[in-house]
Amino acid sequence: MKLLASLITLLLVSANVLAQVNWQLDKSHSNINFTVSHMVVSETSGKFKFFEGKVVAKSDDFVDSDIEFTIDASSINTDDEKRDAHLKSPDFFDVAKYPQITFKSKSFKKIDGKNYKLTGDLTMHGVTKEVTFDVIYNGVAKSPTGVTKAGFKVIGKINRTDFGLKWNKTLDNGGLLVGEEVNFVCNIELDKKS
Repeated sequence: MKLLASLITLLLVSANVLAQVNWQLDKSHSNINFTVSHMVVSETSGKFKFFEGKVVAKSDDFVDSDIEFTIDASSINTDDEKRDAHLKSPDFFDVAKYPQITFKSKSFKKIDGKNYKLTGDLTMHGVTKEVTFDVIYNGVAKSPTGVTKAGFKVIGKINRTDFGLKWNKTLDNGGLLVGEEVNFVCNIELDKKS
């Protein structure tokens, strides 16, 4: 009887492992973009140029997939070298001490249609916080070269001061030089690994 139970358990675990599909990031068709208010009257945009990601899908609709991303904090780019140097300094990201920004999912749930919610731990500047983002799943398609692709748009916002990025200056009108809320949009394209 114990042998039969062990065999059934082994078969179930094997079936679950076989059902999982590994996806890798297509960097040339993915991006991580953000905006933050500047002097209250406008927004400044930027991006991170170097990042890695992997997804282990447990179902065709990606529900409850395991999702991990790592961003090279020193790859921040706002099209202004002086500003980028300041952002890399101890006033902000302190990239010498905290070279990576990481995200590890806890849940990925379908809300309706193409709309999902992604919850996980975001670690930045040595601080880890649970965050939830909106995700649009754009479906799956096969490329002309035969690679199966999946596309997502991740939309969210965080308060940078929650992660210890507190540098700022108060303007004459009482507003802040740099906004505390950071909005971002990530376009993610994945390749199905054979």
